[in-house]
Amino acid sequence: MTLRCEVNTDGVGILTIARPQRRNALDSATMRLLADTIQALTTDSRVRVLIVTGEGEDAFCSGGDLEDLSGRLSAADATQMIELMGETLLRLERLPYPVIAAINGYALGGGSELALACDIRVVDQRARLGFIHLRRGLIPGWGGGQRLLRLVGYARALELLMRAQPLHADEIVSLGLAMTVTPPGEALAGALTLARQIVTLDQAAVVAAKQMLQAGLNLPYEAALARERSLFPSLWTGEAHLAAMRAFTERENGG
Repeated sequence: MTLRCEVNTDGVGILTIARPQRRNALDSATMRLLADTIQALTTDSRVRVLIVTGEGEDAFCSGGDLEDLSGRLSAADATQMIELMGETLLRLERLPYPVIAAINGYALGGGSELALACDIRVVDQRARLGFIHLRRGLIPGWGGGQRLLRLVGYARALELLMRAQPLHADEIVSLGLAMTVTPPGEALAGALTLARQIVTLDQAAVVAAKQMLQAGLNLPYEAALARERSLFPSLWTGEAHLAAMRAFTERENGG
């Protein structure tokens, strides 16, 4: 199996690309399997946080498998691939719960696009995040260009694409593309630590927080403000907030 998806009892899902002999590059069969798996995750009520990672310590995902794709060079082949992977990564981005990329080693080309479709990125010290598409006469085609633009702004996004060089961990953090750096090979452990913190929070509030920020990305300002306001009242009357207020009152009353 080139892809595994497991959900533990805490509601943490781990989606692992398992092609370490190819630095977890995605061949056509794995792309289809990834699409089917993420589609299934949209209705999996067990999951509260999803971690996406690659097997082994050398690579998160080194992009498309060039050996496999070298036989698929027509415009129709290109359209089929970018439609499949573009919709897959959009569906990943729109999962209702947080998605964390645990990046050991290489995340190149399409692998960098997969990383940007996740909400949060945890990288190890040997991580290499590479928007190297132009070195192959290409641009991002799975939505990575638009996500990079929104994350770092126009000038930086254009420069990163034109440089077409992998970023090291310190550069990834300085650009705001990740906040957490772990020792080599421990990105998954770092992501699990964060995921376990998230699942201690009220799930409705976690989901609402993601919806609120996604609204800011995708809606005009006033519409996003309205969306934020609309999410608040049900949380105010929710059990998590009421329990917090009861605890506060008991402390104030010396209980």
